[in-house]
Amino acid sequence: MKRSNRLILLIGVLLAIVAFVGIILLSQGPTGPSGQEPVEPVELQTVIATEDIPLGVIVESDMVTTQLLATTARLAGAYESVSAVVGQVARRNIVAGAQVTSTDFLAIVNPTSIVCPAGKVCMGVQVDQVSGVGTLIRPGDFVDLLVGFTGDKFPVIAPNPEDPTQVQVVGGLNSTSVKLLLQGMQVIGALLPPPPTQEGQPAPQAGTGSTALTGQQEIVILAVSAQQAEVIKFTQLDGSITLVLRSPTEFVERDENGQVIDPPPVVTTGIILKSLVDEYNVLTPQLVETILPEQQ
Repeated sequence: MKRSNRLILLIGVLLAIVAFVGIILLSQGPTGPSGQEPVEPVELQTVIATEDIPLGVIVESDMVTTQLLATTARLAGAYESVSAVVGQVARRNIVAGAQVTSTDFLAIVNPTSIVCPAGKVCMGVQVDQVSGVGTLIRPGDFVDLLVGFTGDKFPVIAPNPEDPTQVQVVGGLNSTSVKLLLQGMQVIGALLPPPPTQEGQPAPQAGTGSTALTGQQEIVILAVSAQQAEVIKFTQLDGSITLVLRSPTEFVERDENGQVIDPPPVVTTGIILKSLVDEYNVLTPQLVETILPEQQ
């Protein structure tokens, strides 16, 4: 046999050996550092609530702890680290001993049911993109109610000079009045219908960075006292309602039952046109006199 033929045969044998070893390695599958298959952990650290965390409360480090739980016992979305939940706002009630999951901080709209807090009544307020903070109000938020009454609700009257027994409405006066009426009401639920779209144009998608004034509506369900419910109903009938969003950091104090303690109300003056002129230096129109040229 020629030397060149022996060399070709030797190369063929070596390639066959390499291929055989490769097939064996692939058939064994992935292995760990020790040559064994990686083992899935049977237990993982899991964040557990150490006390009841009511809706709207900002989670603090002393409200939660971690426990080793079997992976088969952990809920979907359960957290492993306390630092991952501290500072987040609870969007539903979290009971002591429960696993803390991502769902607890997910602002769910269009719920099928709500639970009204004891001692409160729940009522809906319809707002839009302008009067409802862009329809971004979610369960657990705290809001104030701003109301405006137009001038026709406050007619200025004076005696009729032709008949002193009668009165007449004085025209030309601005009687519009605005007041921050109720403060610190908690949102229990939010109902958000699909946004309307112009024919042939899709609605902007969330997260795209675009906003369209589509007239989007939202029904915000508030937990209020019976007296507050009467006030809200009156303003719905005769006024214009706007909800303004409060910072959750203002509602961190809690009583012995774990319920949020409302901060002291902010005292406001209310606004009418005269207030804007006297206190905010809004300029009033001035009469300008001029001499008209004589006509020839």
